[in-house]
Amino acid sequence: MMPDDTNDLVAAPQTLAEKRKEYFRLFAIILLVIGLAALLWWVFLGGKTQSTDNAYVGGDVAAITPLISGAVKSVAVADTVSVRRGDVLVVIDDADARVALAQAEAELNRVTHKVHGYEATDIGLEAQQAARAADARRAISQVSQSQTMLDKARSDLSRRLSIADEGAVSGEEVANARNAVNVAKATLDGALAAAAEAQANQRVAAGNRATNHELIAGASNATNPEIAAAQAKLEQAQLDVSRTTLRAPFDGVVARRQVQIGQRVQAGATLMTIVPINKLYVDANFKEDQLRKMKVGQRVTLTSDRYGSGLEFHGTVAGFAGGTGSAFALIPAQNATGNWIKVVQRVPVRIVLDPAELQAHPLLVGLSMSATVDVSQ
Repeated sequence: MMPDDTNDLVAAPQTLAEKRKEYFRLFAIILLVIGLAALLWWVFLGGKTQSTDNAYVGGDVAAITPLISGAVKSVAVADTVSVRRGDVLVVIDDADARVALAQAEAELNRVTHKVHGYEATDIGLEAQQAARAADARRAISQVSQSQTMLDKARSDLSRRLSIADEGAVSGEEVANARNAVNVAKATLDGALAAAAEAQANQRVAAGNRATNHELIAGASNATNPEIAAAQAKLEQAQLDVSRTTLRAPFDGVVARRQVQIGQRVQAGATLMTIVPINKLYVDANFKEDQLRKMKVGQRVTLTSDRYGSGLEFHGTVAGFAGGTGSAFALIPAQNATGNWIKVVQRVPVRIVLDPAELQAHPLLVGLSMSATVDVSQ
């Protein structure tokens, strides 16, 4: 029995050694397969894609803000409600706006009648200008007549004086002739004054007509400055009335509603947000050394944590941000220090998603995504 037990003890270590060799052989084969797989991946796929899980869904959300102030009359939507473009969201009490509209309409009517009065006045001023011109001509004619009478009186006086020494005419006749000259001279002075006044009146009439004519010359009712200003105020009042109803600018979902019925809102205050569910995009933050071959138009495959890796979304690279994420941070990194440590930066890359896929599997703003860009194109 002793020899058999010795043989068994000798055989046991040999079996363990053989098992170790088998394990090492199997481990070497596994390493060889992994190395070969890595080699094949590098040859056929390596360097042809760039991936990141630092990607998030984004969208150009619309902040609904009133353009006028007023009390809220009704609110037609709530958070999470889907809306279509043009749907009524909020209605502001339009009583004040309609009063302002009525005042603007009345002002336009008043100004229109006023301008029509300018046109009627222009006709009257034209006739007045013609009458003053006739008065001026008549006064000038009167001056001419008075001058003729004065010349005649002076001639008569001169003739009588020439024969007065001979006793051919009496002293009374000479005195009457002198009086006639004085009267004719006074008449001429009066005619000259009347002519000057008539000419001044003619110039005033011409100036009045020119001033009135300037208000209507070259302009119709539509282009008259006063009517145009009143029309602009009316259009502003009509616009304010229309702005009392706030509508959805595009299809989307209501989020962050902050308005209640009866609340008085101010122009510019955010009442709610509309998220365009069918027009979302992804901002993927790639490391700077991943951008060497990346360019606009390359195809992208994406997965969402919401749907899992079994559902893929497809999109294209639309553009690159103007700087790294840290460059636009609220407190940018200060690298000009003695303890500076280099950190690989990330650049946001905008990826446009397929609208049909978004329609079939909606995403939400802020969801996490994983993106793989095919940079071999």
